[in-house]
Amino acid sequence: METPREKEAAEYLKKHKLIELMENLTSMLFFHRPENPREFIVEQLEQLNKSKLGSLEDPCLFDDSNLDTVFGILDPTKQEHITYAQYKEALTTLGIRDINECPPGGKAYREVQQHMQNP
Repeated sequence: METPREKEAAEYLKKHKLIELMENLTSMLFFHRPENPREFIVEQLEQLNKSKLGSLEDPCLFDDSNLDTVFGILDPTKQEHITYAQYKEALTTLGIRDINECPPGGKAYREVQQHMQNP
């Protein structure tokens, strides 16, 4: 059973998404393996702060080539599309928790678009 102090700490971590932030920073450290990890973390936090202000993109481990590779693995027959289940599994595997349940190009997305055009 959680003590009130443990519950308060858990709520604080969740409210400020600190677990996700630390997981992301740790992943970036392992991926980039900088000579000066502390300086690297400071730079990433500064970049994140600037991105919140709208002047820079969020720090990210993946670029378009990484996403193309993942898509290529999921689409070995080069059909130029993947199933919703594959999409959801890929994003979950990449650690993405807030998955767009109605992604552009998906069946549900097309149905919404059609409904909006023909109410």
